[in-house]
Amino acid sequence: MSMQVEDPRVIEFDVRTDEMLVNMGPQHPSTHGVLRLLLKTDGEVVSEVTPHIGYLHRCAEKIGENLSPPQWIPYTDRMDYLAAMNMNLGFSLVIEKLIGMDVPEKAMNCRLIIAELGRVASHLVGMGAYGLDLGSFSPFLYAFREREIILDLFEETCGARLTYSYMTPGGVTHDLPGMITIPPGLAQLTGNSPDMELEWKDAVLMFLDWLETRIHEYHTLLTRNAIFIKRTAGIGILSPEMAKSYGCTGPVLRSSGIDYDLRRDGEEIYTRMYEGYNFEVPVAPFDAAPRGVELGDNWTRFYVRMMEVVQAIGLVRQGLDKYETAAGSYREGFKMGSKLPADECYLETESPRGQMGFYVVGANAAEPLRTRAKSSCFCNLSVTAPLCENTLLGDIPSVVGSLDIVMGEIDR
Repeated sequence: MSMQVEDPRVIEFDVRTDEMLVNMGPQHPSTHGVLRLLLKTDGEVVSEVTPHIGYLHRCAEKIGENLSPPQWIPYTDRMDYLAAMNMNLGFSLVIEKLIGMDVPEKAMNCRLIIAELGRVASHLVGMGAYGLDLGSFSPFLYAFREREIILDLFEETCGARLTYSYMTPGGVTHDLPGMITIPPGLAQLTGNSPDMELEWKDAVLMFLDWLETRIHEYHTLLTRNAIFIKRTAGIGILSPEMAKSYGCTGPVLRSSGIDYDLRRDGEEIYTRMYEGYNFEVPVAPFDAAPRGVELGDNWTRFYVRMMEVVQAIGLVRQGLDKYETAAGSYREGFKMGSKLPADECYLETESPRGQMGFYVVGANAAEPLRTRAKSSCFCNLSVTAPLCENTLLGDIPSVVGSLDIVMGEIDR
């Protein structure tokens, strides 16, 4: 009987998988900025996620200790650069609280209109980018088209499209515009002549009328899309207890069923901006949620932002109605060299991504002794590790995108 001879060219390998460390970012289309995630994977299952930040650090807080408050406003623009108006507002309010300044009603009215338009623009970017993360390209194009019109309206207001420096201590730098030429994008979408002239207020109302008709299309493209639901429902569940223990705020907190919004529940210097306005705070769970959706999952975090767009539109409409009869001027005088009292002050406002806080210490000088910022995104990012534990590798972009992170706010 012949004996079988082993072929020396055949090499046997152990096909069992080992744990691997995989870098996701800092240049990656699904990390929403220069965020680096270190993933520990066993095959397709992610067992551990470690976020690494600091790639966008610019020493903004230290710079704030060498500039007067009006000079530091441009640095707040570059924190949450998708909602720069809301960053301007938060820092301006903390300075006004420190020095005991009451801004006129008209200034508060202008601030509310612009801040809520900024919220709409920010959530449109969040919607479009999230759809892109999960393989849907069309919502991204639509979202940026609509956002472009808001930027056109902001440009008419303050001359800038991204870093505005519009809200400053004492109010806003300019009153809302009067007659303008209709923004090109709005003229195209509404079928009007590009040479048409109208009031800025009427241009805003025309845009809001048109945008409201588009909301159901966004829901068709993403919210009710079977593939989108499959990629988001029941994934990345953030319990109410975990949301509170990690200090999550904004839509991330409200998607876990906790009804808290600083526009309603914050300090008086901030909430009086919203006195007399009717709005609801969208909080999960939702009766219209598709099958498979759970409290605090990726789909719910996305849907809370979509509902906030509707509420923000209503707030802008009410603000425009109140604008004509608002008392006072659009700003109270605040000189560049005005001295800050030897005291400390902290204030949080409800930015599109959560509670953004500013802390200022005065020292009887124009420049603060200390300037600090508390990022809403930092706390929201901190839950990435527990949410991604034991999930599939392909679900990581779904979880990270649902948190709607902006790294400029975290790194500063």
